[in-house]
Amino acid sequence: MTTRTRLLDPAVGRAMSAVSATAKKGLGDPALAELVVIRASQLNHCAFCLAMHLALAREYGVSERQLDLLAAWEEAQDVFDERERAALALTEAVTVLTEGFVPGEVYERAAQHFDETRLAHLIGLVVAINNWNRVMVSRRIPPGGYTP
Repeated sequence: MTTRTRLLDPAVGRAMSAVSATAKKGLGDPALAELVVIRASQLNHCAFCLAMHLALAREYGVSERQLDLLAAWEEAQDVFDERERAALALTEAVTVLTEGFVPGEVYERAAQHFDETRLAHLIGLVVAINNWNRVMVSRRIPPGGYTP
């Protein structure tokens, strides 16, 4: 395998970072943002992003119980509230796109918990982390190198 010294063109990296930061800030809930990006990173098998965002989640006060059960959030009824569950369902639907689109009931459920602006930021955050996951996985970037 060739040595990869640059992940992305610097301008592309800055633009992706700006989208991520803007979406996270606009969502207005850093702990929920970390749950969302961790769940997408689990689905995409991105070890680098998982290590990075698990550390950030702990900084934002996400409980170890939530982190431990995030991969099985649908079964962990008492661990995630309805708002978190709606965000996680939307995260999975946007990340996987199994049916080729986000099911209406998933979108409507999220829309019940987030106003139009926050919903747009939530979707933007999911899209942004999926982009980062794909960069890191395609470049085979191992976990580590990030310290909060």
